[in-house]
Amino acid sequence: QVQLVESGGGLVQPGGSLRLSCADSGSLFSIYVMAWYRQAPGKQRELVATLSARGSTNYADSVKGRFTVSRDNAKNTVYLQMNTLKPEDTAVYYCNRIPNISWGQGTQVTVSS
Repeated sequence: QVQLVESGGGLVQPGGSLRLSCADSGSLFSIYVMAWYRQAPGKQRELVATLSARGSTNYADSVKGRFTVSRDNAKNTVYLQMNTLKPEDTAVYYCNRIPNISWGQGTQVTVSS
């Protein structure tokens, strides 16, 4: 069974940066559209960013200009560079393929002074 393992979260002050990583244990990683999602307390999971196999990206309006999604196909890993973080970015962040497979455990991002 394919596993997704997110890492890189933590506590950061407003205006700070974090880089999240997600390792995909499956094969043919390079052909999949990959996505980052987040779920804040009491809210539904929301789509943050997508990255196609060809490198096309899409971002939620709330993170445009601040977050950048990228991938390293040699390492079966997708990244989310998050800059100028805001308290409203606080959430558990998950990656997944599109179409979705089983979810990983996510990584907690907390933006607070």
